[in-house]
Amino acid sequence: MIDRLYSETLSQDPAIRQLAQAKGLTHDGQRGFYEAMKDARLPVTPEFGALLYILARSTRAQHIIEFGTSFGVSTLFLAAALRDNGGGRLVTSELLSDKAERASANLREAGLADLVDIRIGDARATLSHDLPESIDLILLDATKRLYLDLLLMLEPALRKGGLVISDRADLGGDDGGRAAAYLTYLTTPTNGYRIASITTQALGQTFAHDMAVRT
Repeated sequence: MIDRLYSETLSQDPAIRQLAQAKGLTHDGQRGFYEAMKDARLPVTPEFGALLYILARSTRAQHIIEFGTSFGVSTLFLAAALRDNGGGRLVTSELLSDKAERASANLREAGLADLVDIRIGDARATLSHDLPESIDLILLDATKRLYLDLLLMLEPALRKGGLVISDRADLGGDDGGRAAAYLTYLTTPTNGYRIASITTQALGQTFAHDMAVRT
């Protein structure tokens, strides 16, 4: 399933991205980018996906929150880790209903749908209720300006030793500095995190990822 979705990404996403670029939308730090890319898969890179699986397995995660489902590639990596950990629950939020439906179909085909609760709409509403009392891992991979708001909302339930993983938080875009504030928050030791960053490559681009552990 994951191999097929990556193959579809290689054949379709570049053309969709070119159309978005023609409208002046060059990266996902900009308002309107995700709507322009609604038919694109926009998956995590293969290396980052494998890392998500490893991190979820090694921390024995049972309760995961994800912001930005898209077609469900990162969701598949994380849900597979939950299955191999013995079970659990992944709550994921997607703004666009068409993408959520495609992700749901992919999860059913992969045999992982029973582990995943897909919620459609603004994540500030969808992820504000009916969550686990203790969260093991948070993945932030959608609109950058919402990263800090969502982290602060979810943080009370994030256990010590829990992980906050974010994709491309370095893209400030036109968010008024909110994405930069997210990184500042995680890199300020008194807020209780230790953070490391890596980069991976795909489709001729370099992608930055940040991983923080709650101390």
